[in-house]
Parts: sequence; C-alpha cells; structure tokens
Amino acid sequence: MNINTGKVTLLSAGPGDLDLLTLKAVKALAAADVVLLDDLANPDVVTLAPQARVIRVGKRGGCRSTPQAFIERLMRRYALKGLHVVRVKGGEALLFGRAGEELAVLRDAGLAVEIVNGISSGFAAAAGLGMSLTHRRHCHGVSFVTAHTEDHGEPDWAALAATRTTLAIYMGMRRIDGIAAALLAHLPAGTPAAVVQWAGGRDERRLLTRLDRLAADALDAGFGSPAVILVGDAVGESAEAPSWEREGRGEEGGETLPAPAIARAA
Repeated sequence: MNINTGKVTLLSAGPGDLDLLTLKAVKALAAADVVLLDDLANPDVVTLAPQARVIRVGKRGGCRSTPQAFIERLMRRYALKGLHVVRVKGGEALLFGRAGEELAVLRDAGLAVEIVNGISSGFAAAAGLGMSLTHRRHCHGVSFVTAHTEDHGEPDWAALAATRTTLAIYMGMRRIDGIAAALLAHLPAGTPAAVVQWAGGRDERRLLTRLDRLAADALDAGFGSPAVILVGDAVGESAEAPSWEREGRGEEGGETLPAPAIARAA
C-alpha cells in the first residue's frame, strides 16, 4: 500500500529579525525539501534551509502578487509527491495570513499539516515602542483588525472604538486618512496613536503622535507599507513618550503633543 509521507508546515517567520524565530521554526526549515517564501518574510530565512528548493511566492497589497490559488496548488503538488513543504509566512501565520484557506485545501487533499507559531508585527511594533498592548489603567484588551474587508469595505470603526481596547490595525496605510477620520468620530482627538513601519526589522521606523494628527504626521514623515497602526491610551505609555514636549491635558482628556516623536530601530 502506497502511503504518502509528504506534509506541509505553515511556518511563522516573525517580523523580520531571524533571532526572533522559534527553535521549532529553525528545525522545520532544516528538514524542508521545498520552501515557499512569502514576500514579507526576511529573505535570509532561506539560509536556514540550504538543502531546500526555494520558490518565492510574494503577496503584497497594491503590488504584483502570486495568486493565492497558485500557492495552494504548489503546496499540494509537492506534498503529494512525498516532500516536506514549508510555507514561510511573515509575522504570525494564523493572523491575517490566509492560513484558514490553506489549511482547508491541504486537509481536503488528505495531507498532514503542522503549524509553527511566531511573532506578529503588532507585537513587534509594541515592543519597538516599549509599550504593552494591554494596561490595567487604560484598557482591558487589544483588537487586531485589518483596514479592509474581503469585499473591500471597512470594519465597523464605531464598534471597535467602543471596545476601548488598543487597536492594532494592519494593512491600513493606504486608508490612514479615512481610518483616522472614522475613529475621531468616536474617540478623543488627543488619543495616543502610533505607526511602526517594518516592525521588528532592521529598517524599523516608529512614529508617536495623537489621533487627530495621525494621518498628517505619518504622511509628512514618509511612512508607508508595511506598517502597523496602534491607537489607544496604552500607546501613551510608550518608552518614547517622555521625548514629547508635554503641555498638559486637553478638554478631550488626551495629552497635547506639540510634535510627533519619530525614531528608527537602533
């Protein structure tokens, strides 16, 4: 009886720094026959799989991308040949990485699938800012959300603002004006906000500001994708917040911050 020994590993490569890979990820790469490399993952990750065939399957919003269906066919095809396929995704595979679709396709094909967790860019952004995404004095949770829905609509910003959680907004730079305007209808103008571009990587850039200046400050400073937008009172506890020239609190309850704080990774 012919038993297929192929399998697929959905591997979370984290935000960029190879030091943030888990030991389990390193072992999976060392055992890979084929590596399907996501565009947002650190390309140097392939040095940990020198024996593997590497196929780049970039997916970037607004850029030429490899179709999702084609990526799924590649995974299935090589695994059905009895090979170990490692699908390398930037950040955390289970968060906005279309892992649910890939898991369904692979399971329908009767293939074994392993999931290796990693660090999402939202966590890396918070670490770069020196802040906690949750804070007992400010919020009881964090909401991870993309800036657009599958039908190109928008999330319910009013409902998200009402949670009073820290908002970690992914894939939002193209809509940052609309996001800020929508949230301003429900949150104080002085609500702390931040943008972290290339979070966790060597090119990381960080911007600290307030909600009513978020879009203008990010545009003026030349921030773009890929980036995470953080909004909420917990952002004001950032280690870089003392660099702001504080002028007390405004009527809305938010701090008056005369100028944004911009920093690069060390």
